[in-house]
Amino acid sequence: MIELTGLTKTFGAKTAVDDITFTVPDGAVFGFVGPNGAGKTTTIRLLMGLLHPTAGHATIDGCDCAADTLAVRARVGYLPDEVFLYDYLTGQQFLEFVADIRQIPAATARERIDHYLRFFELEGVAGDYTVNYSFGMKKKLALAGIVMHQPRVLILDEPFNGLDPQAVRNFRELLKQLVADGTTILFSSHVLEVVEKLVSHIGIIDQGRLRFSGSLEEVTAPFGGSLEKAFFAHIQGDRPPLS
Repeated sequence: MIELTGLTKTFGAKTAVDDITFTVPDGAVFGFVGPNGAGKTTTIRLLMGLLHPTAGHATIDGCDCAADTLAVRARVGYLPDEVFLYDYLTGQQFLEFVADIRQIPAATARERIDHYLRFFELEGVAGDYTVNYSFGMKKKLALAGIVMHQPRVLILDEPFNGLDPQAVRNFRELLKQLVADGTTILFSSHVLEVVEKLVSHIGIIDQGRLRFSGSLEEVTAPFGGSLEKAFFAHIQGDRPPLS
């Protein structure tokens, strides 16, 4: 579903993403983890066509991420690391705007808007301008917006930052439901305990280079099932051979 081959991005003398190759299988939940500045966000922006690769290429559902960005965006629900909303639309108006852009039929749009406002506990502020929302409320509204059109793929950059524990729990359950319905998910995070509860596959990146890509079981088995131990071993270079 998502394929990266030799993907590289340089900014002058700095190589932010260095010859990355991995595949996210159809229907997988792929956790993309690494220290701050490791290259996670740059990789995601390359996938979304917001940056063009220096070398290599990436595809989503067979569409080239650099050359066919409109087709990619039609298939993907994308949450950037910095949420953008229109300050002087209400929460309700923002979701109506998203539904209109995505050409969701009016009756279906009303049903989904009501559902996601309830799901993310935003009914009480649906009539307020988003400029007055807290960071967590903005994140929840943005999450509602990206799942409105039931995309085949979700790409989420640090989706759990700023969410309260109940919202994290609710969103985790939503992702499980979406996967059960056939959605493929790639998300970056530095919260390993959340990642471990969600993913089927994982990629570990450090200093722009991919240190591991495979199933959760493959990465954790040599470390007694601990993702935390596996993560630090891979970024510090103390890695036993995989069986």
